[in-house]
Amino acid sequence: MSADQATSPSLPAEPVGPGQEDGTFVFHANDMQDPHAVYDKLRAETPVREVLMPNGLKVWMVTKHADARAVMADRRFSSDLVHGRKLVETGSDVRPTQEDYGSQFGRHMLNVDPPDHTRLRRFMAKALTPRRMEGLKPNVSTLVEDLLDAFDPSGEIDLVGQFGSPLPLTVICDLFGVPAADRSDFHRWALAIGTDSAPVALTSDNRSAEAKSSAAEMAGYLLELIDHKQRNPADDLLTALITARDEDQALSTVEVVSMAFLTLFAGHETVVHLIGNGALSLLTHPDQLALLRGDLSLLPNAVEEFLRYDGPANTSMMRYSIEDVEIAGVTIPAGSFVATILTSANRDDEFFPRAATMDITRPMGGHMTFGHGIHYCVGAPLARIEGRVAFERLLTRFPKLRLAVPPEELVWQSNTLIRGLSRLPVLVD
Repeated sequence: MSADQATSPSLPAEPVGPGQEDGTFVFHANDMQDPHAVYDKLRAETPVREVLMPNGLKVWMVTKHADARAVMADRRFSSDLVHGRKLVETGSDVRPTQEDYGSQFGRHMLNVDPPDHTRLRRFMAKALTPRRMEGLKPNVSTLVEDLLDAFDPSGEIDLVGQFGSPLPLTVICDLFGVPAADRSDFHRWALAIGTDSAPVALTSDNRSAEAKSSAAEMAGYLLELIDHKQRNPADDLLTALITARDEDQALSTVEVVSMAFLTLFAGHETVVHLIGNGALSLLTHPDQLALLRGDLSLLPNAVEEFLRYDGPANTSMMRYSIEDVEIAGVTIPAGSFVATILTSANRDDEFFPRAATMDITRPMGGHMTFGHGIHYCVGAPLARIEGRVAFERLLTRFPKLRLAVPPEELVWQSNTLIRGLSRLPVLVD
């Protein structure tokens, strides 16, 4: 999970005038075409620095691995942006209401702090068990084969649109227990919402009209589906969330829908761009591709290297400092927005030797793609299952897989939250 796009709609950013930009490091939307050059400069010169984002919001960027971990584990940085701002502005510990988020479906695990976060995460852990995730593996394998069967070997394939995207969406439908007759609508809504890419309020001003409409339709559908599963329980995630109990407490319907939106966003975007970015990394490193083809036992390690080298998460969800905090000798003032740059932390030579080199034999551990601390992604095991199955079958079935265009012609999404390609044209004949 963009610093700018992850802002709650009740916290509008005021554009900074030209006179105020003097001496400010400006991060432009087109920098996402090659953010590594920008992050390398920041890590080397000013690893904790205030930056002007494309929408005019000033954000403190934290770019080194150790500093990013420190921020993500420090309770003085709040994930509950409304709560954090109230603490700073009024000095009172007033919890935000649903209306503070501009939507009743915005209070999920990424938008709250303990104790609310602790309670919600316990519920999700009870519902999204390792057994449930592992149980999806046969469905994942079947779906991967079906998607690969549909490839036209004589033409160009968009590996993002025709493989990376439908795979996790269908897995999420299986996870939620969405009936087959409803899945085309579910996919359409999810893709429209995903173009704006932030699991925040459905009415946010920075969303397109199509995304707002699709989010509203998705929310209405989920409410109906939850009502159906309350009357007809099944072995799926929504039923598990509805029926889960923690100290005799249950999730509200609003909380179940909020968790469903979070699962949809995180589960879809992460896997789409794990596949797209990972495939591009392999196809532009023929020595690594040959090594993996020759020994598929390296695949689990290779997937971890894809996640590290050019992973799907550019930044963590934004945080808000509730008091002055010193990080790496720099004081971040109270009332500041803070973004930990995961893409940069994963390329930090002080933690990963030769970090700019892709090496699928690299001893793994420590990459930040799934977060750190209390907000570490609970769905990471499922994303790994999908990635491993997808790459094993893709490489086995298509030994001549190659790019259909030069790498420099590929377009990355201008999205500071997600690191992902708009399309990945390949040939498989």
